[in-house]
Amino acid sequence: MAKYVSEFLGTAILFCAVVGSGIMGENLSKENTQVTLLTNTLATVFALYFLISSFQPFSTHFNPAVSFVFCLKGEISVRTCTIFVALQITGAVAGVMLANYMFGIDPVDFSKKPRSGTNLFVSEIFATFGLLLVILLSTKEKVAGGVAAYIGAAYWFTSSTSFANPAGTIGRAFSKTFAGINPDDVMAFCGAQVIGAMLAYLLYKKVFSKN
Repeated sequence: MAKYVSEFLGTAILFCAVVGSGIMGENLSKENTQVTLLTNTLATVFALYFLISSFQPFSTHFNPAVSFVFCLKGEISVRTCTIFVALQITGAVAGVMLANYMFGIDPVDFSKKPRSGTNLFVSEIFATFGLLLVILLSTKEKVAGGVAAYIGAAYWFTSSTSFANPAGTIGRAFSKTFAGINPDDVMAFCGAQVIGAMLAYLLYKKVFSKN
C-alpha cells in the first residue's frame, strides 16, 4: 500500500510545485519569462530532490516513462506498472488542480498554450532519454541529486523545457498558466517521451547493463 500512496502523493506534490511555482513566478515577475522560468526551475529541482529522498524507501517513479522502463527491466510487474501509471496520472491532475485553486484559478482551466512542432517533439525525446539514462546509471544514493540536477539543466537546454513525464504532461493541460500545455499537443509530447524512454532503455541494455 505504501508504494501506491507514494506514487500518487509524490506525483501530486511534484506537479503542484511545477505549476504553482510557474504561477507565482508570473505573479512576481509581471510576466518576465526569464524570471518565471528560473523560479519554475528552482522549485522543480528542490521538489524533485526532497520527494525522491523522502519517498525512496517506498517508490519514487512519479513518472509513467520510468515505471514503463522498470517494468521492461523486470523490476516491477505489469500489474504494478499499470497501477503506478494510473496513480501517477491521477496524482498529477490532482496536484495541478490544487495549484490552480490555491492561486484563485478554477481547478480545471484547460491550457491554450501551444507546444507543437518537430523541434519540440525531438526536444521531448532527448529530454526523456537523458532523464531515464540518469536514473538507470545512478546509484540509489545518488539518484535524487542526479534527477534534480538533470531536470534543472534540461529546463534550460531543451526548447520544450523538458516535460519528460507523460503524467505531468496530461496534468499540465489542466492549467492555463506558464507551465501549461494545449490538450491538443499532449499526445505528441507523450509519444515523444515514450520513444525517449525506450531509446534510453535499449542503450542501457546494450552498453551499460551487466546482465
